[in-house]
Amino acid sequence: MPSSIAASAEIHPSAEIGAEVSIGPFAYVGPGAVIGDGCVLAPHAVVHRGARLGPGVRVDSFAVVGGDPQMIGFDVAIESGVTIGAGTHLREHVTVHRSTKPGERTIVGEHCYLMANSHVGHDSKVEDRVTLANNVMLAGHVHIGSHCFLGGGAGIHQFVRVGEGAMVGGNASISRDVPPFTIVAERNALYGLNLVGLRRRKFESAQVALLKRGFRAVYGEVGDVRARAREALLAIEAGLLVTPFLAFFEGGKRGFVRLSRLDGRPTRVEVIAD
Repeated sequence: MPSSIAASAEIHPSAEIGAEVSIGPFAYVGPGAVIGDGCVLAPHAVVHRGARLGPGVRVDSFAVVGGDPQMIGFDVAIESGVTIGAGTHLREHVTVHRSTKPGERTIVGEHCYLMANSHVGHDSKVEDRVTLANNVMLAGHVHIGSHCFLGGGAGIHQFVRVGEGAMVGGNASISRDVPPFTIVAERNALYGLNLVGLRRRKFESAQVALLKRGFRAVYGEVGDVRARAREALLAIEAGLLVTPFLAFFEGGKRGFVRLSRLDGRPTRVEVIAD
């Protein structure tokens, strides 16, 4: 099937347009942009220079891919870009800004779903199968692991890491690293493991049990979580879940979210995690 490109769309001559692409009225594709096979650009969608869309990407109306970073003093002559993975859907008014570094790219992985008005800041990396609900805000240099869900209005501070399979509550304000497979909400408040998410991904109960052991080893007592995670890596057998959970504490610049307690007692979700 040939591509369908509206007469009012503006396509730069140096842009690469794949097969079976649909580009709606008044959409814009900039110099050097790559639009993969089967992509759909809705009316008024914008894909700036140097952006690359994998096969089957959908960009809804007034979404902007590859805009300049929101950084005072940024040199707009820097050549950088954005990569959007195959099968990802950007809803209305989504913005994904290009990298601040020459030759580097802001990355959104495959089969992600970015709901209306969500924002991915410069130099961030969003891995595969991530959902950003409406109005989620990712600052620059943020790393979101695969299979994460970020609730509406959540804000993530620059340089924060959110580990694989984590769930961030709506309107949360997160300025510390979020370990994999956990639930966080409010301001850097950790509420235990994301057991519902693990169950939906059909992990074996033995792997989940090992993860629970690792979670208790790190957060069961007050102390240096990095040191406790390092000790647990030596004491607990390796597993698909527990090993990346414990290894996560070796990296990062922002510190880690803290376990939420009510009047000194465990929260309900913390009990579930046990």
